[in-house]
Amino acid sequence: MKRETTGIVLDYFPHGKSSESLAEPTAQVLGEDYFTLLEVVIPGSISVGDKILLDKSDPACRIERIKKRITFQELSVTSQNQLKNFIKEIVVKKEKYFVRFINTATAINIRSHSLELLPSIGKKHLNLILDERSKKPFESFEDIKNRIPHLTSVPDIFVEEIMEEIKGNAKYYLFSKPPFQKFERY
Repeated sequence: MKRETTGIVLDYFPHGKSSESLAEPTAQVLGEDYFTLLEVVIPGSISVGDKILLDKSDPACRIERIKKRITFQELSVTSQNQLKNFIKEIVVKKEKYFVRFINTATAINIRSHSLELLPSIGKKHLNLILDERSKKPFESFEDIKNRIPHLTSVPDIFVEEIMEEIKGNAKYYLFSKPPFQKFERY
């Protein structure tokens, strides 16, 4: 099972969450690799937006432990409000990965293509993307925007898809881990 190695702090509770009996410093974190939502115990001071290591084998890791994987509904209001901005930050940082996805995405079955799962990409945009990438692979978000007319912001397309996956509303999970089973351990 693939695990997150780094994350971004969405919210921090220095005295723990009021709903829990054990008062320990807790942070809600968005994993940067698979967009996993986690709750971690992290002693010391930390701020929203801080990047943290989640791999306990790394000596620079500051977390005490990963408490659990959480759902979108379990996020605090602060975390929910911050989430979209941090997802966009990750998408922009990993631009090459997402451009490669556009360049290499394939059909799911005989009637649908994985690119059609992305918001704002219907049959017309799909055909334009496939035609353009067959001429020359896309090099950047800007290149996609310039070669595919009337396509909304490319990073925003990925952000919307990832948000739907995190909320558990997606049929297919392209960029994040699917929702976990109730008794599954992170």
